[in-house]
Amino acid sequence: MIDSHAHLDFPEFDIDRAELFAQMRLAGINNVVLPGVSALHWRNQLKVAEQYQCLYALGIHPWYCGHAADIDSGLKSLRTLLLTYKDNSQLVAIGECGLDKLHKSDFDTQLKVFTAQIELAAEFELPLIIHAVKAHEEVIKLLKILKPSKKGVIHGFYGGPELASQYVNLGYKVGVGGLLLNDNAPKLQQTVAQLPLDSFVLETDSPAMTPKNSQNRRNTPLILPDILQKMADLQKKSAVLISEQMFSNVTQLFDL
Repeated sequence: MIDSHAHLDFPEFDIDRAELFAQMRLAGINNVVLPGVSALHWRNQLKVAEQYQCLYALGIHPWYCGHAADIDSGLKSLRTLLLTYKDNSQLVAIGECGLDKLHKSDFDTQLKVFTAQIELAAEFELPLIIHAVKAHEEVIKLLKILKPSKKGVIHGFYGGPELASQYVNLGYKVGVGGLLLNDNAPKLQQTVAQLPLDSFVLETDSPAMTPKNSQNRRNTPLILPDILQKMADLQKKSAVLISEQMFSNVTQLFDL
């Protein structure tokens, strides 16, 4: 298994990161993608990726768009970093980037930063890891206009089959995580039950998106087997088949 989205470089994992990676290996989780979120986080993210041989993406999360005056320098720094690491096989995507209408960040600034990162994805021929909250119409519009060649994944998806199909028809995967385990996620469960298996990749968004029935406050990639089993139940297929298909999907998405 590969966790296609987990922030294991975040401080929440400083106390037991080595132990967690050992537990992941025992559970059959042989890699993880660390998404980038901001210039303040990139250095530590790259350090953790190198130490534990993780896959990673570089990007600016909409929560970290900041003030318009800082944006040009942030995007310039991102492009410089991408030039530095473009030949590193662990760099697999641009992101986490996107749009979030529930966050206080200025939406016009978010649009500018997201548009620039779609253009960087085209320039560096990398897929996108996209964060979309209450802004799917705008995200889909931009993806249709700019048409990046490598496509990507809609991270933390929680919508219904109709919305998911719009992304899948554009060539994007849908990131399915711990929300699937919540009883109050009927739309997402319907999406997983109805769409073809090649539409999805597994993720956790650790340390966030902890399932509601979890006894742990901090989410980790160790819930991946539970997500797999839930997908198997919804699809009425074996967990082995689901696991093989999810591995195939993520290796295809990130060209591993």
